[in-house]
Amino acid sequence: MMGKRILVILGHPATESFCGALATSYIEGAKTKGHETRFISLGKLSFDPVLHNGYLTEQKLEPDLAESQAAITWAQHIVFVYPVWWGAMPALLKGFIDRVFLPGFAFRYREGSRFWDRLLQGKSAHLLVTMDAPSWYYRWVYRMPGHHQMKRTILEFSGIKPVAVSSFGSIKNSSMEQRKKRLEQAGIYGQNA
Repeated sequence: MMGKRILVILGHPATESFCGALATSYIEGAKTKGHETRFISLGKLSFDPVLHNGYLTEQKLEPDLAESQAAITWAQHIVFVYPVWWGAMPALLKGFIDRVFLPGFAFRYREGSRFWDRLLQGKSAHLLVTMDAPSWYYRWVYRMPGHHQMKRTILEFSGIKPVAVSSFGSIKNSSMEQRKKRLEQAGIYGQNA
């Protein structure tokens, strides 16, 4: 069986973070099973995260964003690794999505219709999400707004499914042993991609 083409996108601005370590563990696990991987660390890209005029005018893609679109096109499976800040993804990841998941690339509105074409069909995704709150608290008290945003209104809207979500909380109060187990779990996810 041939391995998958997997793109791992680190949405934490700092590569040297626990999210960065999770991404590395995932990639290492995937490689042990023959998957081909590519890695994008958003904190190392050079781009304006603001979509200045919405979709009214075309905003030229910086080279890093053009390469990111090419990597998304190449990938069969996309893994996003990021923390929950204020209930959702960091601004850098949201800005990346605003600039990359554009009409004509991720979706296309149909003329005279309320429906749209999902242009990224045939791909799957996995979200590895860290948080300071316990996972159960984010689920039952806050109702997972960031997970729903990423899974339903961005990825599935663009045709990417299934989308698996793995929450890692509470990182703030976790021991080194707990963090080690979470890193091992990320490696297992990579093996089983």
